[in-house]
Amino acid sequence: MKNYKQTAADVLRLVGGEKNVSQLEHCSTRLRFTLADPGKADVAALKKTPGVMGVISGGPQCQVVIGNDVIEVYDELLKLGTFNAAQAAPAASGGKKNIGGIILDYLVGIFQPLVPAIAGAGVLKALLTLCTTFGLLASTDVVYQVFYNVADAALYYLPVLVAFTTATKFGCNKLVAVALAAAMISPATTTLLGTEGGASFFGITIQNIGYTGQVFPSILIVIFMSFLEKWCNKWCPKAIRVFFVPMFCFAVGFPVGLLLLGPLGYNIGSLLTAAILGLYNTLGWLAVALVAAILPFMVSMGMHKALVPYAVASIADPGFDMLYLPASLAHNISEGGACLAVAVKTKDENLRSTAISAGISGLFGITEPALYGVTLQHKSVMKSVVASSFIGGLFIGIMGVKGFAAVGPGIASMAMYIDAENSMNIVWAIVGFVISVVASFVLTLIFYKDETSEEPAAAPVPENAASAAPAAPAGGVVCSPLQGTVLPLEQVKDEVFSQKILGDGIAVVPAKGELYAPADGRIESVFDSKHAISMVCSNGAELLMHIGMDTVKLEGKGFEPQVKNGDTVKKGQLLMKFDLDGIKAAGYDSTTPIVVTNGDDFTIQPVGEGSVAPGAALMKLEAKV
Repeated sequence: MKNYKQTAADVLRLVGGEKNVSQLEHCSTRLRFTLADPGKADVAALKKTPGVMGVISGGPQCQVVIGNDVIEVYDELLKLGTFNAAQAAPAASGGKKNIGGIILDYLVGIFQPLVPAIAGAGVLKALLTLCTTFGLLASTDVVYQVFYNVADAALYYLPVLVAFTTATKFGCNKLVAVALAAAMISPATTTLLGTEGGASFFGITIQNIGYTGQVFPSILIVIFMSFLEKWCNKWCPKAIRVFFVPMFCFAVGFPVGLLLLGPLGYNIGSLLTAAILGLYNTLGWLAVALVAAILPFMVSMGMHKALVPYAVASIADPGFDMLYLPASLAHNISEGGACLAVAVKTKDENLRSTAISAGISGLFGITEPALYGVTLQHKSVMKSVVASSFIGGLFIGIMGVKGFAAVGPGIASMAMYIDAENSMNIVWAIVGFVISVVASFVLTLIFYKDETSEEPAAAPVPENAASAAPAAPAGGVVCSPLQGTVLPLEQVKDEVFSQKILGDGIAVVPAKGELYAPADGRIESVFDSKHAISMVCSNGAELLMHIGMDTVKLEGKGFEPQVKNGDTVKKGQLLMKFDLDGIKAAGYDSTTPIVVTNGDDFTIQPVGEGSVAPGAALMKLEAKV
């Protein structure tokens, strides 16, 4: 039986604890953490945690792939802490300012919560179209109109929905944000904008735009409102703040929205849609095939979420998508077919069980279990998925298949391809489904072989890794990587280390800015911010050496790594030069914890004390039986 509580506790500990989590959400298969300090997350240990299928980390966002059990693990996480504290700007946290990661974090935070409502409404509309096509209902029937009205509301009031998610992400008053968005689409405003000759506000003509179904105008208005609100809160007397601040936001935000931000957002959405359609018009059906072929890599890195704003905007206007959603159909079904072929051919019972579950999920539009559980682990499967995705995407693109709901394509959601104006759209989508699943099944059946030495497709292990990191922990001695003074881990002024959240170990207050290898092994990761190095020792210990407290805020200044990810190193080899005086001058504690992150495999006994030199015994490790 799966222990969701233990998985949740392990994940929370390895992302740096409750205080390091600014925001927590989940999608169909992933836990999405926004971290205050990404450097505190132990990605290597997370990947090895039971119940975790993979980890995607970039900027402030850390995505932990759980698979079909994500809701159960998420529910257990909610019992362990209070999350989703509003954060105005992840860039202001201790993590390195990764602009791409920050933008993606905001896009996911704003658009991901919209998907269930948009997807549910789109599929319901498609089913109603199916009913009218087969004469089961007429568009004038009350039953039809009741269901149509509720489905249409999700798109009509999309500006209100996106205002709520944007306000949540930016930490401003949600109801004021919703009211501003509602004012943009109210019938009275629509009538005002449609005034003959144009409505004039203090001599400035307001552009006549229909904001129903638009997302970018609301986003810009709410972002502007969040700054207004924070600025006003700073100087407004507390006695009148409860009504004055919302009044100020309404009085300033709505006119600015009508005159500037609304038209700007409308044009941004139009340009985004035009750019994607331009790509389609330039490459035609080939564009669908190419997107389908690269989706396995985009999904593995979480980059497919960058296409969600386009998909949501396209469903609103022009009402369909001819690129991302059709390409996703070919990819999703290819993942499912490939996994089922692995299940048929493999002799590994554990892999067969995983492949069957992942294959079924893939056919229903959930690809992460297939991708992380099977595809990325076997090059032959990855190649088969890429090839079959391209083949299926090629057919779907040639036939001009359109998607009408922003939902992961699969068996249960095929109604998203029903087109009231083209009855063959769903037929070609079904044919594309069959082509994709057959191609992936056959190709995988031909090329897949059980090979214990087969390397993961997305992250090949260096040839010398075997000698650097044996499979079974062997114990031994970990030496000091620094010249300095030993300090018990419990005395480190950071609870992530002092409470041993990342693992047990010891600390050294350095006297010289040089970090050496404490044992033979392989470099697992040199952090982007350069302030920390993780390595796998030849004795099986996984070490994290974190130079200083909160030094991630230096953004790499003063740190000079002498090694890179995957390097094999010998005990005493120089790993890092760092400006010790600069760290102290900047006001940071230079204490350097040396932590065994896979401490469950060892009994750890600190032996170093007082002043130590590089190479002096620091910890004794005894492998647990």
